[in-house]
Amino acid sequence: QSLPQQKLLTWLSVLECVEVFAEMGTARVWGEMGRWTIIVLIQLAKAILRLLLLLWYKAGIQMSPPIMPLNREQQQPLHPQGMEDNSSGKDQTYVGRRSSRVVRSLQSTPSLQSRHWGSPQQREESQSRRAEEMNQPPTPLGLQETIAESLYVTRPLLHLLSLGVWGQRSWKPWLLSAVLDISSLSLLSDLKDLNRRERAELRRRTILLLYYLLRSPFYDRYSEGRILLLLRLLADYVPGVGFVTRPLMDYLPAWQKIYFYNWG
Repeated sequence: QSLPQQKLLTWLSVLECVEVFAEMGTARVWGEMGRWTIIVLIQLAKAILRLLLLLWYKAGIQMSPPIMPLNREQQQPLHPQGMEDNSSGKDQTYVGRRSSRVVRSLQSTPSLQSRHWGSPQQREESQSRRAEEMNQPPTPLGLQETIAESLYVTRPLLHLLSLGVWGQRSWKPWLLSAVLDISSLSLLSDLKDLNRRERAELRRRTILLLYYLLRSPFYDRYSEGRILLLLRLLADYVPGVGFVTRPLMDYLPAWQKIYFYNWG
C-alpha cells in the first residue's frame, strides 16, 4: 500500500473509533440537533474516504476494521535473543519413538513471555500463512462489483437523507437501507477467487443483516416486546443465564438509541 492510502486507512480507523463518543458527547453538549449534525459529518467523511479507496486506489472490498489489529503472537520472534546460543548444536524438538509426537526439548524452551503451546513447525506454518494472507492483493472489481461496493459505501448517506425527507418513524428509510444492503451483497456474491479476508468481510455483512431486527421502526413495533420477553424467560427459567440476560435487557434500549451502534 502506498503512503497516501495508508493515511486514508488510518483516518478511517480513527473515525470509526471515535464516532460513538462524538455522537454521545455532542448530544450531551448541543442536544439533538448537534447529535444529528455530527452524525452526518462523520458519515460523509467516511463515505468520501471509502470512495477514494475504492475508485482511486482500487482497494477492492472495504474491510472492517480498515486496519488489521496487531497480532502480537506474530510479532514475537521464533527464536528469542539469548535462546539461540543455548540451543545451538542441539535439537529443538524430540520425536517420540512409539507415538511419533513432536515435543519441544527442554534446551529450546523459550521465556515465559514468548512461550506458546504449539510445536515450532506449527508456529512457523501459522506465521507464514498469516503473512501470506496479509500480503494478498485485493481482488480486482469489475463494473458490477464496483457498483455493489459503492452502494454499500453510500448506503449510510442515503439512509440519512431519507430520514430527513420522511422522518424517523417512517418505514421508507428502513426499507431503502435494507434494499441497498441486500442488493450490494447479491451483486458481490458472483465474485469468485476472493481471498480469506474478503470472504470473512462478506460473511460479516451477511450476519449484520440481523441488525434490521433491532433497527427502528421494526424494533419499536415488532422486535422489542418479543426480544425482551425471550430474555426475561431465559433469565427466570434457565439457571445461570440471568447473569447475562438481565444486564442485556437493561442495556439493549440504550444501545438501540445510539445511531453508530445501531446503524453505523
